[in-house]
This record gives sequence, structure tokens and C-alpha cells, in this order.
Amino acid sequence: MTASIIRSHTLITGAQGRHEIGQIEGGALLVEDGIITAIDDFDRLKDRNPGAEVIGTGGEVVLPGFVNGHHHVGLTPLQLGSPDMPLELWFITRMVTRNVNLYLDTLYSAFEMIGSGTTTVQHIHGWLPGPLEEVKALSEQVIRAYEDIGMRVSYCYAVRDQNRLVYQDDDEFVASLPPELREPMKRWFGRFQVGLQDSLSLFRDLHEAHNHKPRVRIQLAPANLHWCSDEALGALSDTSRKYDAPLHMHLLETAYQKEYAWRRGNCTAVDYIERFDLLSPRLTLGHGVWLNEGDMDKLAAAGACVCHNCSSNFRLRSGIAALNHLEARGINTAIGLDEAGVNDDRDMLNEMRLVARVHRVPGMIDEDVPTMPQVLRMATEGGARTTSFGDSIGRLEVGRAADLVMIDWRHVSYPYLDPLTPVLDAVIQRAKTHGVTRVICDGETLYQDGRFTRIDQAGTLKALHDDMARALSDDEAERRNLSRLLLPHARRFYADYIDPARHEPFYRQSSRL
Repeated sequence: MTASIIRSHTLITGAQGRHEIGQIEGGALLVEDGIITAIDDFDRLKDRNPGAEVIGTGGEVVLPGFVNGHHHVGLTPLQLGSPDMPLELWFITRMVTRNVNLYLDTLYSAFEMIGSGTTTVQHIHGWLPGPLEEVKALSEQVIRAYEDIGMRVSYCYAVRDQNRLVYQDDDEFVASLPPELREPMKRWFGRFQVGLQDSLSLFRDLHEAHNHKPRVRIQLAPANLHWCSDEALGALSDTSRKYDAPLHMHLLETAYQKEYAWRRGNCTAVDYIERFDLLSPRLTLGHGVWLNEGDMDKLAAAGACVCHNCSSNFRLRSGIAALNHLEARGINTAIGLDEAGVNDDRDMLNEMRLVARVHRVPGMIDEDVPTMPQVLRMATEGGARTTSFGDSIGRLEVGRAADLVMIDWRHVSYPYLDPLTPVLDAVIQRAKTHGVTRVICDGETLYQDGRFTRIDQAGTLKALHDDMARALSDDEAERRNLSRLLLPHARRFYADYIDPARHEPFYRQSSRL
């Protein structure tokens, strides 16, 4: 049995409510085989365990490792030529994405996540071209990248079996296009050969191969209501119950998706998926920007979760989620970086600051706005609850895994910090990635003093750079041209899509923060 003592300036074990945290000045953790077995003052732990390795100088704030509750890609859409646009038009511009080496691509964003203290990621894989065996091989590349760098990953492959580009049947959309665009559009749709049954087969295969591993879990992902047929919603609900597997579903990211639900079922999107028994503690909704009061009440009653993707909602003009209302109902919330944060990277420290500040609505009632313990809980335990890792991570407690981040206190407090300022407030509002001194997952150091212990970062980035330096392939060039030509047709499709008599004006949404 290997034993180590994690020493701190201040040990923050986790949130204990909206205004309280577990905090021990000079506290330390005893870690044995990746599990926390004791928490005490450093000197007492050292006296009882004289042979244990000591990690830390006593000058670090130690917190639970962060959980990125909603993640997709390595190279960001902006890096790949897709600018920030309203989500429904952004789907069109995403067609320009290059054919990327998924192993290297996954490592690229993993470097950024780990470097900001993230130890666990909910990787929701997008739409991959090819037949089942090719898609499975690509999925394995992503999982292998996380295994090689040492992160925890909850992997799910997003199921789409209809309306794959706009909120309309694929054949109907093709028929609506000018004749010269119909064949290229058919070829684009034809690239994607994995349907519902293949997607379920992929889940079963990956679950059998990986779900037993300490740092890997396999989940389910109904991509969104407009992307899933009734058959898919029913099958995913049944599979979730059979395997006790969590589901992560994009829902109500935009007002256009809210309108789609009414057109499809004459009800809200939450009402619609309730018909398939999807509302349960196993379900996490990604975004949920356009939930109404009744939707939130149903989620609270069902014990479902919501992952708040604040940066993405800003960048794609989706709106501002009603986080304060979700929290007031006791709904478990998480934080997701989605494709990228406001700085076009995967910096969880920065995203926590954004969440803390965006929802500071006018008024003087403290209970109406996020607190620092609440934001910490969202980024740790709240995120953990949206995965199969559940109660094994998210807090620093005896019996839980030793997933943690160490941040240099001098980096936060120098040249001056008033003693009245709470440590957690200072960390969330002032800590930057260059203050992260060590990141530990499952008791193993993955990152220390700017260096990754398992993977050569410089060599990996060089390999990714060299791979992306190749000339465009024929299919990449065709997709770029097709994207450019399709954009005006997509704009026309959505121009009069929303019925103003049925939905509140967009401009009123700011009152729902």
C-alpha cells in the first residue's frame, strides 16, 4: 500500500451549503492507494505516518478536483474556422471542421483542463462520419487519450437519428434547396452511417469494455429533442434504466428549440421527454436556457440535474440560463465549458468566475445570487453527480477518491490580501492557471509545476500542428463550399420560425436570471 500526505496552507474539503464550506487551516489528507483515509492537522498525520511521502510545501490551498460537466472537442470551433454565431446558424458553419486526429485533439483540451485544476470530464462526443466500426475506433481514440493522460472521463456518444442539420426532416430540407445543392447535401448526410440501433450497440460495446475501469465511465446522450425520434427517446430511456446509466441531453439551448418542442408536441420540451420516462436523477440537461417555471418544478421533483454552460450560451447568443431559479428549487447544477470558454480555452477557474458574476441580479437579497460555496459545489460535487462517478469524487472526505487541485496561496494573496477576505472568495475570484502547482487524480500526480507527468505536451502539440498543416482533402474542400452556400438558406428557414404570440419576447429573458 502506497501512502502520501497532502499538506496545505488551507484545506477546503467542499461546500456545505450556500454560505458554508469545510475548511481546515493547515489541514492535510492521508491518501492510500488513491483513497483518502484520514484528514487531520498535518503534524498529527505526519507523526502517525512517518514513512508517508509528503506532497506540498504547506503554502498551497487544496480543493477538490474540478469537474467539467459538458465538453466536446479539442481544437475549438474558432481555431477550425467556425466563428461564433447564433447556434442554429453555427451548425452550418461547423461543417467546415477539418478531419482531426482525435487522439491528439483530445489531449490538446485535456492539457488545458488539467492545467486549470479539472480532474474529471463529461465528454459528449459529437457526430462522427463512417459506419459503426469506424465510429467505434474513433471513440476508442478519445477514451485512450484520457486514459493516457490520467484524467477521469465519463464518455457518451450523442445519438441523432433525425433533423440532422436544421429543425426539419433531412429529405424535406434537401428538397427545399436549389438543384445544384441537393447532391452535395445528400453526400454530406450520407457520411453519417450510425443510426439508432448502431448507437445503442456502440454504447453496449463501450460499456462492457470500459465501464469497470477506475477512471472511465460510459453514459448515454440523447443529443437533443429535435435530433431524437420518439423511437430513440424510448430506447434511450429503456437502456438507461437497464444499465442504471446516466443520460446527458442538450435541451432548450435556444428559443428556437423551445418553439420546435411546441410544434412537435404542443407542449414544452420537458413535458415531451417526460412522456418517455426520461425525467429522473439519472438525467442531466445541458444548457436549459429556456426552461420555464413549470419545467423547473418538474426537474426538481424528478431529481434531475442541469449543467450550466455559461460561456457557450454567451458566445452562441443562446441567452442566460435561470441559474438562480434552478438553485432556489434545489436542482443540482454543474458547470460545463462546452466547446470553449470566453477566452477560447478550457479554463475552469475562469468559468467559475464567470458563473459567479453573470447571475448577480439587481437587488439586495443575498439569497438571490450565487455564492462562492455554491459555485465551488457546482464545479465539483455538482458536476460529479451528473456522472456515474457520483459520490466517489467531488469532495475531499475519508473514503472518497483523492482528486484534488493545489493552488499557490501566495499567487492569490500577494502583494496584499486583507485577512477579512475568505480564502475561497479569494481563490475563485483571483486564482489563475499559472498559480496551479499540482493536480492529482485518483491519488496520482498528473501535473506539477507546469509539467504533465504522463504525456509530453510539447511533442503532442507539435504532432497536432504538423497533422493540421496538411492540405485540405477533397471532402474538406467540398464541405467548406457547401457550408458557405447553405448559410443563406438556413437564415431563411429560421427567419419566421418563432411564433411571437406563443413565446415571451427574447428581450424579457433578462428578468429570468
